[in-house]
Amino acid sequence: MKHLVKDSVKAIKNGIDPLPVHGGLGGAYYFRNTRGESVAIVKPTDEEPFAPNNPKGFVGKALGQPGLKRSVRVGETGIREVAAYLLDHDHFACVPPTALVKITHSVFNVNDGVNGGVKAHNSKKPVISKIASFQQFIQHDFDASDHGSSSFPVSAVHRIGILDIRILNTDRHGGNLLVKKFDDGVGRFGQVELIPIDHGLCLPETLEDPYFEWIHWPQSSIPFSEDEIEYIAKLDPVEDCLMLKRELPMIRVACLRVLHLCTIFLKEAVNFGLCLAEIGEMMSREFRAGEEEPSELEVVCMEARRAIVEREVVSPRADVAGDSEFQFDIDCEEVDHHFAAKMTADEYMSRPVYQFGIGNGMGRSMLSKLDESIEEEEEESGGEEGEGKEERGILPSAPMKFPSISMLSASLKDTKLSDKSQKYPKFSGDKPENGYLMNSSSGHRSASEQLPSSASFVKLADMPDEEWGVFLDKVQELLCPAFEKRKSVTIGQRQRLGTSCQF
Repeated sequence: MKHLVKDSVKAIKNGIDPLPVHGGLGGAYYFRNTRGESVAIVKPTDEEPFAPNNPKGFVGKALGQPGLKRSVRVGETGIREVAAYLLDHDHFACVPPTALVKITHSVFNVNDGVNGGVKAHNSKKPVISKIASFQQFIQHDFDASDHGSSSFPVSAVHRIGILDIRILNTDRHGGNLLVKKFDDGVGRFGQVELIPIDHGLCLPETLEDPYFEWIHWPQSSIPFSEDEIEYIAKLDPVEDCLMLKRELPMIRVACLRVLHLCTIFLKEAVNFGLCLAEIGEMMSREFRAGEEEPSELEVVCMEARRAIVEREVVSPRADVAGDSEFQFDIDCEEVDHHFAAKMTADEYMSRPVYQFGIGNGMGRSMLSKLDESIEEEEEESGGEEGEGKEERGILPSAPMKFPSISMLSASLKDTKLSDKSQKYPKFSGDKPENGYLMNSSSGHRSASEQLPSSASFVKLADMPDEEWGVFLDKVQELLCPAFEKRKSVTIGQRQRLGTSCQF
């Protein structure tokens, strides 16, 4: 990544400026090398959909407020892009290398009335520094939406699916799966490779309704290979959460809990013998009689919460009345919290829940606190002073203040694991902003379109330390009967694959 950054900086100094990407709703730019070849896709955090400096007219919210997905805040998709790469251990799913950088360039957009820009010398366009996700550009032939899925390797589909389940990807469609063709040695393109991109809507703050396009592909119904089972068995959700907290201190505890829960669910499902399609279906919601119903995973979580309430294990703070909606509290009190360079597993499990970056009412993101490094590794001969400052960004090490999140209470005593057809309480999304609810299996809208607010049946961030540990144990206890039920349903259906299907 440092090599790519240096190539981009050198090209800019030679007069080769970045090129804006015209597609999508957010601001993005192709950064090039000295030969004019695209080497990276850069997405500034303040140019995301609804962010103050969005260049395509989708503005109106402050950084830190709910964005395209209610559980993914404006200005925080770049963090998730980096997190997906960091979680792709051993480059298993082939997520392109991604980093957070601080960049100064006049190509970036600054809307009228937004402060922060400084006029360049003899120029009308402001030159400003921005925090952005910097992802390696992958040469490809097309994306999966332009190509039938029959030629996709089973292993590639499985590996991307495994990643999507772990990070609860709410927007995996054909448009963000790049396809590279390979010559089979006799002049024909018989092999293809899949490269997953655009992970800005993964790791939501609550259990969301995911969208997995691969769930409909026959490859996802083929059992996992021994290598895939071994890879899944080695996944450690606690270590993953600690790693993300070290590398991305601004990531929210709620997102880490979603990662933790989904990784446990994946491991238990694979141990039980479920295939990728069955696991994805258990995480996806259904839309019946005009109502969005919780997924099978959400029902398990609701039953676990109900059991905890009945056993009176909850914290006394959870009994506060009148706070039953999922909230992004902008005017909450500030509390002092110090980041540690490293945390133990016990410290992670006992970590309190905080909201970041919006306590001052100005909607400023935690990313804005990233400081530029004044170090330079090695300057090229003849290099200009200060080049290292353009290339690197470092995470804050000083103590910072963060607003606290309001605790929620929810009575789940009427929730039954065996009855999914009943009406379920929703913590949010009862009245979708766009007038309708989302059905992931029919009527999916990609990240390039406005997504309606989705119902939130399960909140994870409101649980105190003790309850979170008990909750995870109870979920694991309830998963086996849920898997049994899923297997019985699958066996009762027609076979997914005909005998003539070969891969």
